[in-house]
Amino acid sequence: MGSDRVRRLRENFPEDPTDVLRRVLSLTPEGSDERTGEALFTGLTPPQARGRVFGGQVMAQSLMAAIHTVDAGRAIHSMHGYFIRPGDALQPIRFAVEDLRDGRSFSVRRVHADQDGKTILSLMCSFQEPSPGLDHQSPMPNGVPEPESLPATSQRLGHVQHPVAQEWAWARPFDIRHVDSPLEATPGKERVATNMVWMKTFSGLEGDANVHRAALAYASDYTLLEPVLRRHGLAWVRPGMSVASLDHAMWWHRPARVDEWLLYVQTSHSAQGARGLSHGRIYSREGELVASVAQEGMIRVPNDARNRVRGAVQDLFVKTAWRPPRQSR
Repeated sequence: MGSDRVRRLRENFPEDPTDVLRRVLSLTPEGSDERTGEALFTGLTPPQARGRVFGGQVMAQSLMAAIHTVDAGRAIHSMHGYFIRPGDALQPIRFAVEDLRDGRSFSVRRVHADQDGKTILSLMCSFQEPSPGLDHQSPMPNGVPEPESLPATSQRLGHVQHPVAQEWAWARPFDIRHVDSPLEATPGKERVATNMVWMKTFSGLEGDANVHRAALAYASDYTLLEPVLRRHGLAWVRPGMSVASLDHAMWWHRPARVDEWLLYVQTSHSAQGARGLSHGRIYSREGELVASVAQEGMIRVPNDARNRVRGAVQDLFVKTAWRPPRQSR
């Protein structure tokens, strides 16, 4: 019975969720701005249950716009972005790329993502020619379970008849597997400011190293604030809680493919003033440190009587409706 319901729910989503990522990364060139000379591109947004554009999508599209203006031999190595306004998932996004500098080894670009003439993300990124130099890294944690031994999000949430749960289960282009207990609906057992997930696309992703780095930026926005939530005994669906990314920085260290398993190790060193700061390290399965990430997010947690009652009702609902279905014999 449970498997039949999951099958019916699954029919509403793409057979290969990674097709969502492919569409996101395929921008349409729109020429250049007559006044500023900036290169212009348009990107589409897939349907999203909450009506807001996923921040990782806007970052990845901004990077793809910048990539189109840089010599192919230069790889992106860093980006710093600010989320200024929430994006509307029902409208396309326009990306304007300003060419700040093309030097002997580095190229720098500024990208503004706009909707209705208002900026929703402002981002700067830098590219570099391949260059030899010093080399060291922090080691990958030991004793981490293999990704194949952990349940996929679809196995945990595919049966839940709620639009957000269904989107997490079937529409995300990345297979995300929590090493620690997931926080979608229930808090973690331990109040620690750490989190780890394995992630990769569901199918092979075409494209060069820069395409994979843009795709990794997309995935880097998943779960990065979970160390803050875990430390304070919170789950994503807490009634009345408001969470939004404020800024995002990323540094790419070594080549990696997003269609192979990557371990995302996350920690938070501080939360204060309705803001939480998280850091992440992304490793290949072989133990190479391929990228580092930092993000500050706004996290407002109401403590009024109304939301406490709603939380208690939700906890009861989660214990029943979000429980995995029994398998047919």
